[in-house]
Amino acid sequence: MTKKKILFLCTHNSCRSQMAEGLANHCLGGGFEAYSAGTEATRVNPLAVKVLAEIGIDISGHRSKTLDEFDGESFDYVVTLCGDANEKCPLYIGGTERSHRGFDDPSRCFGTEEEVLPEFRRVRDEIKSWIIEHFGGCK
Repeated sequence: MTKKKILFLCTHNSCRSQMAEGLANHCLGGGFEAYSAGTEATRVNPLAVKVLAEIGIDISGHRSKTLDEFDGESFDYVVTLCGDANEKCPLYIGGTERSHRGFDDPSRCFGTEEEVLPEFRRVRDEIKSWIIEHFGGCK
């Protein structure tokens, strides 16, 4: 059986798309392979790594990637997670199903780690719920 491929896109590929990639690869089991990229590459947000580790998902080895790294690749699903990526990637040819599902950017929150972690957890949980609802159950 061929795995379905999902590409999650966001502006910086640092937070939401990284969490979505980790969550999808964990929750969707062997039937899917998830990847993520951004319109610009930066770094993986350490708080995104932390909140996924809290639920047993390790994305500490992830790195921020641009869409250019996936030139020539084909995907079954391409999902934009922020308005900027949605506007800059309106016709990604590699995807057979293109969709947009925006989530708040927890990296825009200011304060101490203790103050912003609840926002990262909320967005993590929203992304997980959406992935399960849109693509199927969680293993």
